[in-house]
Amino acid sequence: MTAAQIINPATEEVLRTVEFTDEAGVDEAVARAKAAQRRWARLAPAERAEALRAFASVVDAHIDELAALEVANSGHPITGAEWEAGHVRDVLNYYAATPERLSGKQIPVAGGLDVTFNEPIGVVGIITPWNFPMTIAAWGFAPALAAGNAVVLKPAEWTPLTTIRLGELAVEAGLPEDLLCVLPGPGPVVGERFVSHPDVRKIVFTGSTEVGKRVMAGAARYVKRVTLELGGKSANIVFDDCDLERAAATAPYGVFDNAGQDCCARSRILVQRSVYDRFMELFEPAVKGVVVGDPRSRDTEMGPLVSRQHRDWVASFVPDDAPVAFRGDAPTGPGYWFPPTVLTPSRTDRCVREEIFGPVVTVLPFEDEADAIALANATDYGLSGSIWTRDLSRAVRVARAVESGNLSVNSHSSVRYHTPFGGFKQSGLGRELGPDAPLSFTETKNVFFAVEEG
Repeated sequence: MTAAQIINPATEEVLRTVEFTDEAGVDEAVARAKAAQRRWARLAPAERAEALRAFASVVDAHIDELAALEVANSGHPITGAEWEAGHVRDVLNYYAATPERLSGKQIPVAGGLDVTFNEPIGVVGIITPWNFPMTIAAWGFAPALAAGNAVVLKPAEWTPLTTIRLGELAVEAGLPEDLLCVLPGPGPVVGERFVSHPDVRKIVFTGSTEVGKRVMAGAARYVKRVTLELGGKSANIVFDDCDLERAAATAPYGVFDNAGQDCCARSRILVQRSVYDRFMELFEPAVKGVVVGDPRSRDTEMGPLVSRQHRDWVASFVPDDAPVAFRGDAPTGPGYWFPPTVLTPSRTDRCVREEIFGPVVTVLPFEDEADAIALANATDYGLSGSIWTRDLSRAVRVARAVESGNLSVNSHSSVRYHTPFGGFKQSGLGRELGPDAPLSFTETKNVFFAVEEG
């Protein structure tokens, strides 16, 4: 078994050392989870619901602790980290309603009675990314547990601390031991074993499209169920009839939230040519006004990038001859800092086509509605996006035409736990969140009862 040092990205100081799980450890955890799942599924629905509410209550009592961990491990600003911890609580409470409402159907048939049951899959393997460790973990484990499953969960190697703590809090709250097993470790060891283990019946993976394809291919060998939430290159479409001041003022927060380390980041801003110059005049002070600094400060709006390796990747999109329109500010000295950066490239440039996953946005002009739609769809991805217009008919037309799973009009909202979330094209497969999410952690069993004529 190996170990890794966990680094504070704002200071480059070592926070702690975390022991990594090896393949044998995964096998042991899966065996324990399989046994725990059988006991969990046999509980009355009301008992499982109460256990999830208790888990939510314990999370609520530890919001400050979880937020401080995320600030130190991930560099998230404290206000955002507090929201994320509260979001975990809210997701647990939302899905605590599931066990008592996960009903099947009675289907009219000739000669008898036909009913369906939503049976739990068994053990679910969840592989989470480093950008939103707590929240994305909860999107998987809350509906999975609510549907009667056990969970083995691999957090990202760089940011495991809040997920490890959530696993401990689950036990403190009274959830059965081994029902939610957090297994830190590298993807090629822990993640690969999730995919190949015969008793892990489903994989939920959030991360890059490249790795998601490998997960999908591996799962196909075992006909294993998958939910994939992958990359994005989302468009923020600004039409000339919108509230331009508001569109420009909010645009930085549509892309620079979490330092741009967000699959939903509106990393391409498409502006109608007739208002392009005015938009850029309004956009520049908004970008330069983003407060980048110590994530412990309540004034901070953007923290550091997660690692030196990732900062080097983001910087590769902004070489010395890059078409930089303007930049914001960022601290110097220790920490993986990168300033909010605005580029004005051609439509074929690498920065327009590839997911940067950092605080770098491209601004491109378009001619008319048809051109905006074509440009928005000129990507392999289709996760989120925004449409700015006062014309309701145009908003509906464009929203229906853009190939994306999550769109917002005159806002930048993408994720609400009570609505479905997922992507088109290479942004993923399946949907998370919303009222139907627990069904994706079940198998439908159909039972026919023959009834004799009286």
